[in-house]
Amino acid sequence: MKLAERVQHISPSQTQELIGKAKEMKKAGIEVIEFQAGEPDFNTPENIKEAGIAAINENFTRYTAAPGTIELREAICEKLKKENNLDYSPEQIVVSNGGKHSLYNVFMVLVDPGDEVIVPAPYWVSYPEMVKLAGGKPVVVQADSSTDFKITPEQFEEAITDKTKILILNSPSNPTGAVYTKDELQAIAEVAVKHNIYVISDEIYEKLVYDELEFVSTASLGEDIKKLTITINGVSKAYAMTGWRIGYAAAEKEIAKAMAKVQGQATSGPSSISQKASLEAISGNQEEVEKMRKEFDKRRKFIVEKLNSIPGVSCSMPKGAFYAFPDISQLFGKTIAGVEVNDSKTFADLLLEKCHVVAVHGSAFGSEGNLRFSYATSMENIEEGLNRMEKLIKGEIK
Repeated sequence: MKLAERVQHISPSQTQELIGKAKEMKKAGIEVIEFQAGEPDFNTPENIKEAGIAAINENFTRYTAAPGTIELREAICEKLKKENNLDYSPEQIVVSNGGKHSLYNVFMVLVDPGDEVIVPAPYWVSYPEMVKLAGGKPVVVQADSSTDFKITPEQFEEAITDKTKILILNSPSNPTGAVYTKDELQAIAEVAVKHNIYVISDEIYEKLVYDELEFVSTASLGEDIKKLTITINGVSKAYAMTGWRIGYAAAEKEIAKAMAKVQGQATSGPSSISQKASLEAISGNQEEVEKMRKEFDKRRKFIVEKLNSIPGVSCSMPKGAFYAFPDISQLFGKTIAGVEVNDSKTFADLLLEKCHVVAVHGSAFGSEGNLRFSYATSMENIEEGLNRMEKLIKGEIK
């Protein structure tokens, strides 16, 4: 059997693989502490669940338009206007089966074979693989802790060639929690406009920012950059709705129309029930969102303080999302539990095998020397998991 070339050149999702391993271990009766999942541990708020239940009871269970119901797209337009200072019409909105699906649609619409897509690293694991699936070439631009894991406009411009089509921006960031300031985004936007480069602005963690930091949507910085920007968002992170599978994109009409055409042939419209629930999420009471954000904030401060207390580990304070991205490179060259540690994957494997603690190695995100910890878990799990990690490093676990 010969599989298609596009499949042979992509890698499986490291986070999904770890989720599978953790489930197998739990099934075997092992007490596993998980830091790998990129999803809130809170339940979907009651008002949103009730809207989904009502949709079922009212028999709202049939196909919808491929880009989503008009009422949900209108609500998204209202949200973008009110919260992000962005004017869009419903024809410019495409609702999909999660933010990942929205991203995939964009790549399928904009990327031709050989086109280059600039991917700042550390990056979310799926960005480069989706670019490859579309026939494009991911061009990785490395950022590090010296710039809070954010690329500079100079780095962006240096990476541009005559084949460059798109820049991906993810703020707040998975895996680092980095948040671009308005001035930083403005400088990057000026380069994009100068070279006529599309910007995919992944804003799925928009509502999870801390320290009174202002979230800024890239497309809000002027009409020129708005025409080049495809804004990606959804309900999964802010409303604890990962399993409902609703994301959306806002773009120029020609791009949105093309995305709807691709989606119409691939999946048709997203779940009618989930769309009703998402309508309530976006338009309804927002109190639960703020409660979750405040709890994440407490965990953020706790996990960073604890990580920095462990020998050989250092961690900067993330400004958004629900991830900590500690540097463990000081451990490289050391022998831990009988194993010489020379990369982040070796340490992550040790952590899983010896401590039954799941974290994702930094190389999965294009950043060797780090681990990603999701603090979308209880304080008790954070404390216990990091205590196990500390004991491993100190040689107390063999």
